Amino acid sequence: MDLTRRNFMIGTAGLTLAPQRASASRRTGDPFTLGVASGAPTADGIVLWTRLAPRPLADGGHGGMPDRNVDVEWQLAEDERFTRVVRSGTVAARSSWAHSVHVEPTGLQPGREYFYRFRAGGHLSPTGRTRTAPAPGTAPALAFGAVSCSNYEQGYFTAYRRLAEQHPDLILHLGDYIYEYAPGGYKNSDGKIVRSHTAHRCQTLAEYRLRHAQYKTDPDLRALHALAPWIAVNDDHEIENNWAGVHPGTSGRPNFAERKRAGYRAYYEHMPLRRSALPHGSSMQLYRRLAWGDLATFHVLDTRQFRDDQPCDDGVRDDCTQRLATGRVLVGSTQRKWLAAGLRSSRARWNLLVQQIFMAQHDYHLGPGKEVLLDTWDGYTAERDRVLGDLVASGARNPVVLTGDIHCHYASDLLVDFDDPDSRRVGVELVTTSVTSDGDGYDAPAGRAIELAENPHIAYADQRRGFIAGRLTPTELRADFHTLPYVTKRNAPSTVTASFTVADGAHRLARSSAPAARAPQAAAAAGAPRKP
Repeated sequence: MDLTRRNFMIGTAGLTLAPQRASASRRTGDPFTLGVASGAPTADGIVLWTRLAPRPLADGGHGGMPDRNVDVEWQLAEDERFTRVVRSGTVAARSSWAHSVHVEPTGLQPGREYFYRFRAGGHLSPTGRTRTAPAPGTAPALAFGAVSCSNYEQGYFTAYRRLAEQHPDLILHLGDYIYEYAPGGYKNSDGKIVRSHTAHRCQTLAEYRLRHAQYKTDPDLRALHALAPWIAVNDDHEIENNWAGVHPGTSGRPNFAERKRAGYRAYYEHMPLRRSALPHGSSMQLYRRLAWGDLATFHVLDTRQFRDDQPCDDGVRDDCTQRLATGRVLVGSTQRKWLAAGLRSSRARWNLLVQQIFMAQHDYHLGPGKEVLLDTWDGYTAERDRVLGDLVASGARNPVVLTGDIHCHYASDLLVDFDDPDSRRVGVELVTTSVTSDGDGYDAPAGRAIELAENPHIAYADQRRGFIAGRLTPTELRADFHTLPYVTKRNAPSTVTASFTVADGAHRLARSSAPAARAPQAAAAAGAPRKP
């Protein structure tokens, strides 16, 4: 950790720089209540984001802003005091896009740290820290974090804060950034609601905007956004639970295309995405590829927009032969060809597939037969076989799948044939648990032992909340699984409950010693996932 990082502070009101704390305005009418963010790093550019919202939860979803465009100044500097500004300008925050700002400065130096801020109406934003990707031909080590599934009602976003304290260079958000339910619409298993959602189930653009704004009022989320660039992709709850392609989810409500249009627009307005992701009606370009020097290529997948509907009326099933149909698709033919071509042409040491849903086979039934969750790749087995086959055929080095969605930690080997534990290893899958979804979680050693025995390719499972902190070098990937003992109260500590490494060329997990012992938790029965 260099001197600049040590100078960076994570304050209770969001991440700021100590020298800038006094100058960042907190007067009435401050439009920067939702903080700042950066994302989509390249070797010579970055995306800088903010949104003007002096009253973020004001009726109508416009954040208390007037119905007119507002000029916003921005600066990008080499130092936190902004004595060496390298790029600056003025951009219009448009009323039609909820006064969100997306700036894409280019011509930057590769592999270096920058600082940025915005100014509007005499107010100065918090300062954000970001960095560009390394230059082609170089492979410096990368520290990254992986998170998913943050339900505002079900806990505090302490996991974001604890991840920020790890000082990652890059954040991967794997979906379910918000939840669309009405207040009390999705309760923990114990029925707890820690803090209430904004009114109504999200259906209109105004309702999605309000929900995104509410989530960004959380200081721990703002801190993580301001600390490092993000690579983010949505899953289902950014629109509605378990939607698939043109098929609505579990809400049972009409006008799904209108909800998609509103959900995608609000997602773009609130995330540091490039103009290439600008929504067009009810569609959005989310699959994309980013290089981190010669060390890693991130192949970001979209597993929602092009899929067939879940088979057998969705859910957990033990008798669904429809899921085996060869014609069923999950990523779709165009995206699969794009992925296969990118894998074939990749010269990176590590190829990371950033995606949303559990890829490895996951049998919840003890004994003969299978019981699987049909909203995962288990509901699309032929598509999984095709993608894993493409991984093998491509010759791409060191495939690693990074996954969210399931509200549990998992570490798995990916096999050509999951029914044959001795079949060829294709790569590994690392699944991060939720930030808060399903509340405090639990530790169930007896149930976990049964689950792992039924699925010998799965090396680790944990039903508590947390995140993954990873480190990539040319010779090794290390993944530390952090868990929190609770999220229904503030300021929980995090503990590394398992660590795994993958050696260059190994295509399999190796258990590593964890720096801290597992904290005891109340036992609970393991079984099929509760994820709604």
